[in-house]
Amino acid sequence: MNSIVLPRPAGRALSGTVVACLAATWLVWGSTYLAIKFALLGFPPFFQMGTRFLAAGALLLAWMRFRGAPMPTAKEWRNALIVGALMLGGGMGGTAYSEQTVGSGLVVAFIAVVPMMIALVNLAFGIRPGRVELLGICVGLGGVLMLTQGQGFQASPAGLAAIALACATWSVGSVLSQFRFPLARGATGFASEMLCGGAVLMAMSWLSGEHVHGVPPTQAVLAWIYLVVFGSLVAFNAYMVLLSRASAGLASSYTFVNPLIAMLLGVALGGEHVSPFEWAAVGVVLAGVVLLLMQKREPATAKAGSRSASGTELPNAGVRSET
Repeated sequence: MNSIVLPRPAGRALSGTVVACLAATWLVWGSTYLAIKFALLGFPPFFQMGTRFLAAGALLLAWMRFRGAPMPTAKEWRNALIVGALMLGGGMGGTAYSEQTVGSGLVVAFIAVVPMMIALVNLAFGIRPGRVELLGICVGLGGVLMLTQGQGFQASPAGLAAIALACATWSVGSVLSQFRFPLARGATGFASEMLCGGAVLMAMSWLSGEHVHGVPPTQAVLAWIYLVVFGSLVAFNAYMVLLSRASAGLASSYTFVNPLIAMLLGVALGGEHVSPFEWAAVGVVLAGVVLLLMQKREPATAKAGSRSASGTELPNAGVRSET
C-alpha cells in the first residue's frame, strides 16, 4: 500500500546505505504479499493481520520508549484509531481477505493504483494534479480496468471487491492522516497506528467468527514472523532512512518495482498463473505510476503544506507502506 511523502532534495550520490535500503523496500515489500498468502495456510485473514500489527506495533513502541520518545497524546491515539481502522483494518484486512481467492501477484498489481487514488482524494483538499499526473491517473486506471477483465479477478468477484475496498480505504486514510488526523511524530506515530489498527482487525476477526483450527503449519508461522520482523519493522525503518537521504521519487520507486517482484515470486514459488493479457495490464498500470512520479512539483506553499499530491510512501506503505 502507498501514502504521501514530503519532497526531498534530489541529486545525491547513492551511498551503500541507500542502496541497501532500496533493496529492502523493493525485495521485502515485494515479497510480503506472497508471505500473506503462505500465512493464510494457518491463520484466517483478519486474525493474521491483527496479531501481526499488534506484535509489530508493540515492539516498535517499546523501542521508541526505550529511546526516550514520549507516548502519544489522547488526541493522537484517537487519530491513530481512525487512521489505523482505515489503512490497516480496511486496507490490509481487505488485502489479506482478497488473497484467499486471488493470486498475490495480481493483488499487488491492483494495489499499484493507490497513488492515483490518493491524487484523486487530494482534490477534496484543493491539491490538483498536474497535466502529467492527470495523464498518469488516466493511464493507470485504464490498466486496472484491463486487469479486472483478466481471468484472475473474473474468477473471484468477492476478491475483486475486497481489494478495491482495501485500496479505497487505504487511500482515504493516507490523506486524512496528513490533513485531518495527524499521528504522533516519527516512528511512535506508526507504532500507535499499528496497535490501533491491529485492535480493529482483531475486532473484525471476532465479528466474522474466525478461528485458528489446530496447530498452524510451520510454513504459516514462519511467514507470519517474516511479516512482523521484515515487512513491518526492517523494511519500514529502511524506508524512513530513504525519506531522509534520497529523493521522493527514488524512495517511491518500490511502487512500480513491487508488483513485478510479487508477480514473479507468485509464479515461481506460489504456483500462481498470470496470463499474457494480465501481464500487459500490469505494464499499463505501472506506466501510469511512472508518469505520476515524473510530475515536477512546484515549490511548497503554505496552502499545500509542501506535500505532493501523489508522491508515494508504502509502508509501508507507511510506506507509508505497512505491508
